[in-house]
Amino acid sequence: MSKGRAAGSLESEVLATLWAAERPLTAGDVAVALGSDLAYNTVQTILVRLHGKGAVHRELAGRAHTYTPVLDDAGLAAQRMRAMLDRGGDHAAVLTHFLGSLTPEDESVLVDLLRRPHRKT
Repeated sequence: MSKGRAAGSLESEVLATLWAAERPLTAGDVAVALGSDLAYNTVQTILVRLHGKGAVHRELAGRAHTYTPVLDDAGLAAQRMRAMLDRGGDHAAVLTHFLGSLTPEDESVLVDLLRRPHRKT
């Protein structure tokens, strides 16, 4: 990984780059768009991880793969939260700690969302 950037931050930057593009991008395209401080291999690793998480679609184009985004930052964050719950353990304890970390405004939004009819996607 590059210095000063967490993996989640890099994933967000790569996704933002893909969302801003008007076409599918290769790892080289993404590396150029992100700047010279990121190595091609780092970008490639992030793209492979995002593909494994279902956050990007990958297609072979010649000798390289091109990537298009499937999830945005909110979708990726929701997927990470779901993965934490899926790891097992005490869901009530995890959710209780999460609720305890919310601001009053976030808690109000969550209450409003929970009151709405919702469906699984």
